[in-house]
Amino acid sequence: MTSSLSLRDRLRALPVFPGELPRFDTDAAPADPLVLLVEWIEFAIDAGVAQPHAMAMATASLTGDPSNRTLLLKDIDAEGVWFASLSNGPKGRDLADNARAALVLFWREQGRQIRIVGSVEAGPREISARDFLQRSPDARARAIAGGQSEPVEDFDAHLAPARELLALDPGHVADDWTAYRVIPNSVEFWQAERERDQVRLRYRRDGDAWRRELLWP
Repeated sequence: MTSSLSLRDRLRALPVFPGELPRFDTDAAPADPLVLLVEWIEFAIDAGVAQPHAMAMATASLTGDPSNRTLLLKDIDAEGVWFASLSNGPKGRDLADNARAALVLFWREQGRQIRIVGSVEAGPREISARDFLQRSPDARARAIAGGQSEPVEDFDAHLAPARELLALDPGHVADDWTAYRVIPNSVEFWQAERERDQVRLRYRRDGDAWRRELLWP
């Protein structure tokens, strides 16, 4: 049966967040946003949030053409957050021309969102190699086969030489596989709340320190 409501009305009627939402005590937030980021991610993992490491990443080409996709957060250290990709793919080409990115992690189950903006640098080769070898055999074969985001007519035929290479040399690492680190200059933590609609806390880099500020919803 076709609904008499418009798509706009149906979208507005959809529930946004489930039952209980965590509280965000901004007064107790640490001075370093990466410390808080780890706290939130570990809390999401322990609470069973679906794919808490999935994050959207936006880049732009040298001419300003934007691109966005979802990938996986690989690690967090004292300097920034890590992901991995082929340096000769669309992401890698964008970053070679314009080494900046914007990241978003969104957890509907907890009504939480984290926005990160910063510069991007390639990590040491040993980190890239370690990340590559931790991937599944098929994922490694796809990376070795190359042509990320390029049209392909016969997927299996395109993949076969890479699978053969890995069978002969399981430790082979794709030359273009790169672990990248996003070094943030801005990190915003967003928490939905029933009483106040939303709470937003933004960290902005100020020299070697961070400046914290509450944002209007």
